[in-house]
Amino acid sequence: MNSFSSPSAPTERALVLGGGGATGNAWLIGVIAGLADAGVDISAPDLTVGTSAGSTAAVQLSLADPAELYAAALTPPPPRGPAPAGPATGGLDRPAPVGRPAGGLDRVLSLIAASTDMDDYRRRMSASGLELDAEDDGSRSERWRAVAASRLPGAVWPERHLLITAVDARTAEGVVFDRDSGVDVVDAVGASTSSAHPLRIGDARYLDGGYRINAENADLATGYARVLVLSPFNGRSLAPASWGTHLAAQVDALRASGSRVEVIGPESEALHGANATDPTLRSAAARAGFARGRAYAPVVAALWA
Repeated sequence: MNSFSSPSAPTERALVLGGGGATGNAWLIGVIAGLADAGVDISAPDLTVGTSAGSTAAVQLSLADPAELYAAALTPPPPRGPAPAGPATGGLDRPAPVGRPAGGLDRVLSLIAASTDMDDYRRRMSASGLELDAEDDGSRSERWRAVAASRLPGAVWPERHLLITAVDARTAEGVVFDRDSGVDVVDAVGASTSSAHPLRIGDARYLDGGYRINAENADLATGYARVLVLSPFNGRSLAPASWGTHLAAQVDALRASGSRVEVIGPESEALHGANATDPTLRSAAARAGFARGRAYAPVVAALWA
């Protein structure tokens, strides 16, 4: 579950898809569709890393055409029914209040303030998650699993090197799911998007992949020659910079190890941040991503070709 790559796997191009809620997912799809529209196809990298909303996009983009996904993202959503507690944003993204348990942002900020480093924060967040889980009869996990399944074009792991991040709440350790982990892809995506309320997989409990290190987990692309990071939250984090977990620190480490790295974030944060879980903004986020993809096509072509 924690093996990041096969020795025989190509290590040329890695695509990292960060977390960012409903709007982040639409923005990621828009970027890749915009790149394709400009003649730059990044749909088949040697490695894809997906975190939180990025895990959903990673599976979607590996099983469906970007243009079709983009068209679907432009479709207005149906009226919202009751949502399971907790959103699908990354753990250290700028949290969004829609759908969060009461006091969710305050809880995150208080746990960060009490923590000495990322490991300590992950332990505290895991303990908090297990407290929430103890109050649940398991129905929340079933509802969230159904939500994850409804967003995927299939229930089988793609035939490619795909890593999906999460956190084991019982050990407070980051985990990485792949097709050889023995975990269904729907469960893997459900875990990675679970926010602060754990998803139950058997006896295990898993938190959002954004709590592993950050909303991108770009460190998993170490060893790849060319790395493209799509970050709906522009690499922002609630964690102190001194922890060394910000995307900028991971990019510096990748470049120091010899990787060429490009990072693309949204031009405007108006559709993200506190609006990340608002499905009515998905079409606008998708269009913004499409425009961003077309604008960055020359940069990405130089990296990817």
